[in-house]
Amino acid sequence: MPRSPRLLLSLSYYHVMTRGNNLNRIFRCDNDYLKYKELISEYKKIHPFDLFHYCFMPNHTHFLIRTKDASDFSTFMKKLNLSYFYHYKKHYGWTGHFWQDRFKSQPVGKDEYFIQCGKYIELNPARAGIVKDPDNYKYCSYSYYADGKEDNLITEDIFYDQLGKTPSERQENYKRMIIDEIIEKTYKKKSWGSKEQRYNEIRKIRYHLNK
Repeated sequence: MPRSPRLLLSLSYYHVMTRGNNLNRIFRCDNDYLKYKELISEYKKIHPFDLFHYCFMPNHTHFLIRTKDASDFSTFMKKLNLSYFYHYKKHYGWTGHFWQDRFKSQPVGKDEYFIQCGKYIELNPARAGIVKDPDNYKYCSYSYYADGKEDNLITEDIFYDQLGKTPSERQENYKRMIIDEIIEKTYKKKSWGSKEQRYNEIRKIRYHLNK
């Protein structure tokens, strides 16, 4: 059965996720996570986009992004996934499909819930029981917002400045920020955000599909 066409728009916001095939563990050690991050940095310079939040879990990855050119971002993802596959195959050996199909791209509304979406992504390791405190997980963007740690992958979240007047105030407020129930309820829907923003995103998708 042929795959349905992907609708990925330029200058739009997405939650992007990739999974290892059959829940395969895609990161086995620190060097794997570091290699993946290195590849993102390398290809992001050639195929630019805004990366606001990310989390690398043992068998899948999350990005919260804004595309610049949609086709260029797709090229970035192809290069990233293929290059990391070669790294993995070289070190561990692998036959068959490494990634579970294409990457998934879920439209995200640009509203006050946006930054909560980012934090929700970063809390995945704590929800999964890998760590108790998200500060202790090295492979996500949480420490950039909560502790002021430098991260050359990150474009600062568009709502982060509203959390306080000083860096320390913003960091403390980010740590204390409560994830609204609406985020948890819409996390797995086709579009993500408030009811109004989800409606707007769905309407935009329908418009472009009918063009």
